[in-house]
Amino acid sequence: MLSARSLFTEILDDDESFRLFCSIAASGEAQGGWENGRIAALVPEAQREMAPKIARHGADEDKHGRIFTALMRKRGLDAVPVPSDTDYTMLLERQGIGLAHARLRQDQPLTEADIVTYLAHSRVTEQRASEQMALLLKHFGDHPEVGRAVRAISRDEDNHLAYCHEELLRLGAHGHSRAIRRILRESALAEIRVYRDVSLAVMAHMGRVLHWPAPKAAVLRAGIHAVYGFERAAGWRRMVTLRMPARRDAMGGQAPVPAVAPEM
Repeated sequence: MLSARSLFTEILDDDESFRLFCSIAASGEAQGGWENGRIAALVPEAQREMAPKIARHGADEDKHGRIFTALMRKRGLDAVPVPSDTDYTMLLERQGIGLAHARLRQDQPLTEADIVTYLAHSRVTEQRASEQMALLLKHFGDHPEVGRAVRAISRDEDNHLAYCHEELLRLGAHGHSRAIRRILRESALAEIRVYRDVSLAVMAHMGRVLHWPAPKAAVLRAGIHAVYGFERAAGWRRMVTLRMPARRDAMGGQAPVPAVAPEM
């Protein structure tokens, strides 16, 4: 019977599929680290109190990349080139979601609207990351090889998601509510398409590495399309709501927040 646990166990137990999985994950985390580092350096003066939080976010992403690289090295494996059709970050950028890398390479300070775009995009992608890590935590949190890494990354992703909620509510209370709602919706609808496409690509590459029979590959493709169908119909809405998190100031710093922030 196919399940998330059995599927990931199969990937984990084979060196080549494990190497591909960790290479894709490490590359994505490294991109996220670079993006957040650049954003922290370019934060506009009016939002300078956010810079340490964004920098910590970037440092966490860099750390996650190193963790995935270390997992490979423990098996004596080197990273492999990441197939372009599995590059979640760049595929989102091509959809016009988030801040473009070309913009981040400039030394011109960002605007407050750019920060809203960054946070709304991050709120959506961190939802996905938090959910994926929660699934791995459920099944592999005590695994002798990857359990410690899963626990550490899952905790960080939950913190990142909480921080995005809190900061967006703060900015919403200062007049950005309409833009936040619009960007969240656009980002969520684009993200579910990209996630579907990347999932199909990753499963295709894994199938070739693990020599999956055609019926198994077809079942996995059907499952991915079914998830997309649910998300397109209604599931995307979980990515656009905002609620004050139980853990406040999850990324540190002293940015002020409203005493009572409305849900959005």
